[in-house]
Amino acid sequence: MVGRRVSKQSQSGFTIVELLIVIVIIGVLAGLVIVTFSGIQSRARDTERQTDIKSVFSHVEAYYAVNGKYPSLAQMNDATWRSTNLQGLDKEALRDPKNTSYNLVSTPATNVYSYAVTASDGSACDNSTVDCSLYTLTAKLESGTTYAKSNLD
Repeated sequence: MVGRRVSKQSQSGFTIVELLIVIVIIGVLAGLVIVTFSGIQSRARDTERQTDIKSVFSHVEAYYAVNGKYPSLAQMNDATWRSTNLQGLDKEALRDPKNTSYNLVSTPATNVYSYAVTASDGSACDNSTVDCSLYTLTAKLESGTTYAKSNLD
């Protein structure tokens, strides 16, 4: 057996370094997809907020055209009153995409729509003793800005 050479068999497969490089590349691509997807969802929710505010705005203006005053906050938050006086308004237009409440608030806040309504002199109104003649609808967007529509638009 002297002089007999043992030949090495060639082994096929990936080295650990090659596998690590592939795992890192896949991780980077997955991270980019997640960041991009969450940005798209955020923009979609902001677009929905703007659409909701425009819808409520048009119904409130139609109510004003018939009644000569704007609904009070209490009226806007009353489902029975809304179904009678703001016919065709989808209740989903009152709900922020990241909230489950259909109630509007008087002061702009995150994840809820606000409806600030006052009398012509800026005082409180209720439409029983003092008519509501000014309002602003507001949604805080995830982009960091605020979207608002008012009777002065």
